[in-house]
Amino acid sequence: MTAFAALHHADTPLLLPNAWDHASAAALAAQGFAAVGTTSLGVAAAVGLPDGTAATRDATLNLALALGSGPFLLSVDTEGGFSDDPDEVAGVARELAAVGAVGINLEDGRPDGTLAPVELHAAKIAAVKSAVPGLFVNARTDTHWLGDGDDGDGMSHDGGDMHDTNRRLDAYQQAGADGVFVPGLSEPARITALLKTLDVPLNILYSPTGPTVPALADLGVRRISLGSLLYRRALGAAVETAALIRAGRSVEGPAPTYDEVQALVRPGSQRPDTLGRPW
Repeated sequence: MTAFAALHHADTPLLLPNAWDHASAAALAAQGFAAVGTTSLGVAAAVGLPDGTAATRDATLNLALALGSGPFLLSVDTEGGFSDDPDEVAGVARELAAVGAVGINLEDGRPDGTLAPVELHAAKIAAVKSAVPGLFVNARTDTHWLGDGDDGDGMSHDGGDMHDTNRRLDAYQQAGADGVFVPGLSEPARITALLKTLDVPLNILYSPTGPTVPALADLGVRRISLGSLLYRRALGAAVETAALIRAGRSVEGPAPTYDEVQALVRPGSQRPDTLGRPW
């Protein structure tokens, strides 16, 4: 079992924060997070591209190259693998593993709002595991955002049919997935029922309006992702700060100092600004 896989079988669930650039990943690692994921929304938005449309293959690979040698275990959000050709998806996995990634997220949601055929997504998973056996594949199904139990707000609800979710996750397990991920699933009874059908760790997306981390741990969830939440909050804080200053109001809350941000640079990197500027 790899060190990253072992985090999914520890006494406490793996709380996985998601970064979008070097500084955010380094800052999270400095807070003691042993593993850091990437957020496809943050990566896409940072370069002005849409999320979930396979448009960020190069940006994702470049970010992995920057982060793969960091002092943390790196898991990369690859959307649907940036291709519907399992061999091409396996090629992306090889490239990511070569630069230091230890895990990937692979989702079955498609840009047009439909779900990929079960057989196709399973074939992608199998191709990745064949190409890079040690890479942890977190197989994500978007049934609760695009199908089962979704009434339009992206959350699961009582009375929704779990059949497709169970069918998909079973196929993904059989294809070799090391873990499974159901974003949008938050109702405790449904999580408990789903866990009874799984042989691999379950990943749940944290929601501020859903169960707490301790509550999810008590249910048996083994991995809790923060998704795009950190990026969206950072963006919101930046806009709020600018608006407060414009309005002549005081700004409260912590902010890293110039030197603290400078300390996040990669070891051995050149620091062109040695004048100690405070801006």
